[in-house]
Amino acid sequence: MNKNLVNFIIKKYLQFDHKNPFISISAILAFVGVAIGVMVLIIAMAIMNGTAKEFEDKLFTMNYPLSIYPKFQNSVNKELLEELENKFPKMQFSPYLSSQVMLQGDGDMSGGMIFGVDPKREALINKIYKKAIDQVNNFKKYDLIVGEGIKDDLSLYHSQKLTLYFTTLNPSGFSMIPKMKRFTYKSSFKSGLTAYDKAYLYTSIEALQTILQKDKNVFDGIHIYSDNPMDDIKKIQKVLPEFSVGIVGWWQQNGNFFSAMELEKQALFIVLMLIILIASLNIISSLLMTVMSRRKEIALLLSMGATTQEVKYIFFKLGTIIGIGGVVFGIALGFGGMFILDNFNIISLPADVYGTSKLPLVLDTVDFVSIVIGSIVIVLLSSYYPAYKATKIDVLEVLRNE
Repeated sequence: MNKNLVNFIIKKYLQFDHKNPFISISAILAFVGVAIGVMVLIIAMAIMNGTAKEFEDKLFTMNYPLSIYPKFQNSVNKELLEELENKFPKMQFSPYLSSQVMLQGDGDMSGGMIFGVDPKREALINKIYKKAIDQVNNFKKYDLIVGEGIKDDLSLYHSQKLTLYFTTLNPSGFSMIPKMKRFTYKSSFKSGLTAYDKAYLYTSIEALQTILQKDKNVFDGIHIYSDNPMDDIKKIQKVLPEFSVGIVGWWQQNGNFFSAMELEKQALFIVLMLIILIASLNIISSLLMTVMSRRKEIALLLSMGATTQEVKYIFFKLGTIIGIGGVVFGIALGFGGMFILDNFNIISLPADVYGTSKLPLVLDTVDFVSIVIGSIVIVLLSSYYPAYKATKIDVLEVLRNE
């Protein structure tokens, strides 16, 4: 193959064609279209990944990596806790009691779920709880930490007394009344997710043991922190009593949510990839018009000894230069757009809905590689057909008539 000849002709065809400006304009539109498609796809995938990761971080903390629950009464106890701590010293365990409650402040009421926990153990596995408990100098038995939503609904202030009504009933004469107890509000937490901030409360495990008349050695469950919960859940399952105790991971508790987000991400990827496909049609039309306008030149090249392979390579390379140039420019625009969105507060989100006021951006390597490979494949396929058509010119007919 005569590379000097091929490169010379490609440089000539890449120059703006003043006789047929529409051909050059079509090539420019193809370049810009591919670039914009790649840019939009990169930013969209980064936003989808960032949003999923943001929710994952929030749910990971509030739902805990792993949770052990009883299948039968009194099956989760201190003996099981000590056994797990001995066998898995690298993990953190926090036993808890829980109950549904109604809170009464100064005339207002709110409902929620209260957890009785060991403050030291819970602070090791729940960073949001730790931030709230660190604001309390001396956390006593009947002190209370509530979600920011509950605090705002009841307009709570530091050391305010709250009456909590429990679902457990006490006999009183001929009727049953719910158990109630006065607690002291000490601090609040903000997880970034309204569903938790308006429902969760924390107190000491001793308080619920007393109020609910629970055995001190029996728990409603054990929250576990693990760096690799998806692997460790299998190890813990082998140790747990099969029929009396169960274990669940945070991803299992929210599986439908993340499955829906993954499906939405895949659908968005396909739709935005169609933008690149549509833009690549301009490559086909531009190259076909170039072939039609250069029929005489192609015929002369073939008659003077140029091979069909060289002619095909000329137009194929011409198309790939336009298309891959657009892909590279689109990648630069995509990362530039991500930098601007990440460093400047151009788009502000409602934190109570999305868990963050800043637009989250995380571009996975797999997504980036998929975008680049998908774009290049589309460009190569779009360049092949016009290159193939260029070799099908009837040299004798063109030279005789043109």
